[in-house]
Amino acid sequence: MLTIKDMTQLGKLVALHHGWAAAKAFKAYQMDEADRAVLARCALDLLGLFPAGPHPAGLMSAALAVALERKLSAPVQLVEGVLAVEGVPVLGAHRWVMMGGVIVDLALFRIAYAEDAPALLTKYIDLNFGPDKGLFVAPWKKQGSAGLTYVPRAVLPESAVTALMGEAYALIQQAKAAD
Repeated sequence: MLTIKDMTQLGKLVALHHGWAAAKAFKAYQMDEADRAVLARCALDLLGLFPAGPHPAGLMSAALAVALERKLSAPVQLVEGVLAVEGVPVLGAHRWVMMGGVIVDLALFRIAYAEDAPALLTKYIDLNFGPDKGLFVAPWKKQGSAGLTYVPRAVLPESAVTALMGEAYALIQQAKAAD
């Protein structure tokens, strides 16, 4: 699978599934305060809906992507790839949202504190962020300097995002029924 190293390569993957206009908008996007506020609200809402326990990371990311697409005109993509801590891969098929050159990871902290989390990830998150965090947002260009490296391998097509959102909805409904 291809390893994406810059916005030009990532833009080509966006274009593959979503067209050149979407790729151009994605590469040009700059997050503003209004978008940050909507992002924060969507993240809080979803964190409250998803049940604790086994971490449905990909489902959380898909739900966030769909929520952001509905509320913003920003170019939102669901990306799959590798998450590394200090250069060591810890999650091989991780999914996160990208809004242009900004990484948005709703599941990172839940994964890090799950019982089956990679020890290196848990230690890194605990030392650098502490407990009770819910959303990781960072510029893609600068994220390696923070010790976390997100390596995109694929931009998911709309059909995959829709399928994941269907699973997310079912999980949320199941959790509501259990309450």
